[in-house]
Amino acid sequence: MTTVSPPLPYRVADAWTETADTRSVELVPVGRELPAFSPGQFAMIYAFGVGEVPVSASALRGPHGGLVHTVRAVGAVSGALFRLCPGETVGLSGPYGTGWNLAAAAGQDVLVIAGGIGLAPLRPVVHSVLDRPAGYGRLAVLVGARTPADLVFRDEIERWRTRARIEVTVDRPGLDWHGGVGVVTSLLDRLDLRPERTCALVCGPEVMMRHTARALTARGIAPRGVQMSLERNMRCATGHCGHCQLGPLLLCRDGPVVGYDRVAGLLLEREL
Repeated sequence: MTTVSPPLPYRVADAWTETADTRSVELVPVGRELPAFSPGQFAMIYAFGVGEVPVSASALRGPHGGLVHTVRAVGAVSGALFRLCPGETVGLSGPYGTGWNLAAAAGQDVLVIAGGIGLAPLRPVVHSVLDRPAGYGRLAVLVGARTPADLVFRDEIERWRTRARIEVTVDRPGLDWHGGVGVVTSLLDRLDLRPERTCALVCGPEVMMRHTARALTARGIAPRGVQMSLERNMRCATGHCGHCQLGPLLLCRDGPVVGYDRVAGLLLEREL
């Protein structure tokens, strides 16, 4: 079992709006610093007087050198984090869970597929691959969102286009939208996939990940070559409470990043 330690105080160095209900917050240590995070790992962020929630790091080093977390306001705690302003303090513990296995992607084409705010845990992967282009093959990033207004990191995605293959689609376009329309799996037909040398990393709503993994394996990518970040109701982050159980897995400990070869059957069982 993972041991838990009291949260350390972290100060909000900066905060900025991504969409109407989503903000990114950069946190720097007030005193002692947490161990280094890997792409895909998460922290428990404590909003004083409200509660705590698990949030994956959306950047391992922000403009002020701190950890960046991107939060969508959907409840009391995430709403409190959404309203944070520079200078305020939160509690932070971690890192928890498994990260993206970038060692397995070494020398491979890297295919990043994100739905909605699922791009946040995958953003450090894109940063890592762009920082070490010689260590990987081709990089492609496929992004889906409900509407153009729901796209996170929109300006950064445009900057990625100079160094990677970028495809974006939305479910409901506006009159000024000139990109793709439809589910994110439809973007796969635009790629010249090399399935035998492709590592795919997927994050988004569970139904989207399930269909995406099936589409990838149907195109010849081995199940072990598909990694996904699964979300369950994590409370303790240490594998004690069982709220994040998926069959034999406790996702705060055995995940959130797992290989599709380990969970393909589990994702078919609604009661899990």
